[in-house]
Amino acid sequence: MLTRKQHELLMFIHERIKETGVSPSFDEMKEALDLASKSGIHRLITALEERGFIRRLAHRARALEVVKLPQQATAAAPPKGRGTFKPQVLEGGGQPPAAPAPIAADNSRELPILGRIAAGTPIDAIQHERERLPVPETMLGAGEHYVLEVQGDSMIEAGILDGDYVIIRKGDTANSGEIVVALVGEEATLKRLRKKGGSIALEAANPKYETRIFGPDQVEVQGKLVGLIRRYH
Repeated sequence: MLTRKQHELLMFIHERIKETGVSPSFDEMKEALDLASKSGIHRLITALEERGFIRRLAHRARALEVVKLPQQATAAAPPKGRGTFKPQVLEGGGQPPAAPAPIAADNSRELPILGRIAAGTPIDAIQHERERLPVPETMLGAGEHYVLEVQGDSMIEAGILDGDYVIIRKGDTANSGEIVVALVGEEATLKRLRKKGGSIALEAANPKYETRIFGPDQVEVQGKLVGLIRRYH
């Protein structure tokens, strides 16, 4: 699932390449999505690249290529310019349940799977609980937990692969070096958090992706990684 802005940018790039043969400039993208700065466009492009929707092409001007489109993309209208878009209301806010999850007879706890995470979707707007996953009590401990399905390869060198299920302990604090779900603006991402003076760095575990630096008031920790489950099909 993409955020509204990510979807709008992807479709704008796709339609512009179809019409002209080249991807739009950052200024054109900023104007189309009604953003205040090009840094917001850079974050959206990085999120789309991490999730495999676009690819940067080396040694070419305006070097973006659309690799794939989300489902139902053909029914969505691409952005036309300032003032075109209206905010969407997301139903079923996707909040983890306040009550403790039930403990099964085999000493596991059933946790809600709230959706997928890469570098793009706010936790509170992913989707409502779609199913539950039994998780051994030994992986949990105290606190409230939820599960997210990983999409993308930005954390492969930390042993977190596309399709894995990460167990997240809900909370708003983390130590430097811990892997967290961090909310930046309308994007949420699973990254390693580093505190560097007055700044916060969000590090990928894949050399393909750059470390992103933010001010302390720009990053909101939504939970930290405490375990991982991998299903083999």
